Amino acid sequence: MTSIENITLDVADAQAAADFYATAFGLDERLRLRTAQEPTSGFRGFTLSLTVAQPADADAYLDAALAAGATSLKPAAKSMWGYGGVVQAPDGAIWKVATSSKKDSGPAAKRFDSLVLLLGVTNVGASKRFYVEHGLTVSKSFGPMYVEFEAEGPVKLGLYKRRALAKDAGVSSEGTGSHRLVIGGGAAAFTDPDGFAWAAASVVSGAN
Repeated sequence: MTSIENITLDVADAQAAADFYATAFGLDERLRLRTAQEPTSGFRGFTLSLTVAQPADADAYLDAALAAGATSLKPAAKSMWGYGGVVQAPDGAIWKVATSSKKDSGPAAKRFDSLVLLLGVTNVGASKRFYVEHGLTVSKSFGPMYVEFEAEGPVKLGLYKRRALAKDAGVSSEGTGSHRLVIGGGAAAFTDPDGFAWAAASVVSGAN
């Protein structure tokens, strides 16, 4: 069974990125950082999301991220589906913090329920088949637009049309070069149809 044990981001300065993520999100071993600067420009084709319990929790994370140096892409606001906002970390990774709740039920807390990796893909159906063949189990599927897989590890995986994912993040879908992302899974190394690289969770070298 393929699962996601951790995510490695390639960054220009691993220590600076580690300081940012410790302050902004308090992430543990699920997020690793590696000093690497493969050429990249524009949208890198993925977003990372923290799912939280209530709006106050989303605000706590987003405010901390902005104070630590993130850039706001979508200010926190209510929507049909709940409440959330989007920021871009200093290393360029795009983060969304969201909740399905529109009302607070208690004091704000920096605590999230799940970490979700959304990959922007060219053909959701083809990528869905690819990942099913590599051992993932579909939990939700909305035709040619979105697929979510059952979480066998600490990080959930979803597939979204690239253009739709970029729109949701508040950026242009244009982008070239490296994704600057390595997905640490429980299976052998492979690359998916959109160029996203997977590696065995224990062998992502140079990551902290």
